[in-house]
Amino acid sequence: MTGTALFDLLERLTSLMRVWNRQHPLLADLQPIQVSALLYLARCNHYSNTPLAVTEYLGLTKGTVSQSLKALEAKGLIVKTQDPRDKRSVHLQLTEAARTLVAELVPPQFLGTALGRMGGQADELERLFGLLLRTIQQSEEVPSFGLCHSCRFHQQHDGQPFCGLTREPLAPAAIGLICREHQPPEEAA
Repeated sequence: MTGTALFDLLERLTSLMRVWNRQHPLLADLQPIQVSALLYLARCNHYSNTPLAVTEYLGLTKGTVSQSLKALEAKGLIVKTQDPRDKRSVHLQLTEAARTLVAELVPPQFLGTALGRMGGQADELERLFGLLLRTIQQSEEVPSFGLCHSCRFHQQHDGQPFCGLTREPLAPAAIGLICREHQPPEEAA
């Protein structure tokens, strides 16, 4: 298998997503990178909501991401707050307007409709895409940015979620969020 057919399918799907983003009335005032940053910030945890993490996740230059974040801040979609422990570090938070926007966009209706038509195959497709992503991340040695609950550092202490890397308790809602420190369990050895 050369991967050409899969590449073509993925390219077409991402093109359709870009077209949908450009045509969606709620996104008329946003550039694609700004939408991507908002979607990431809506799904990441408190270890991962920094400008550097956004840059790493999107795989873009610091300057490009910095300008996009400034634009989002000017539009009232994000706010920057100084880290209480490290005054040099800044955290990015979505405003209520941005949370409402993201909630209306994700997942796109056309995707939900298509997955519904696929029936049980939709679960298998999700599993296979997840496997493809993990395989690429491992072979290319790129950060996984996975969900907290699937990380080798995720633990339970006294029945509560706990991060074994930072040695901090976690809010129960945090375990379903993206973390830049994520490491898959198979890397534990």
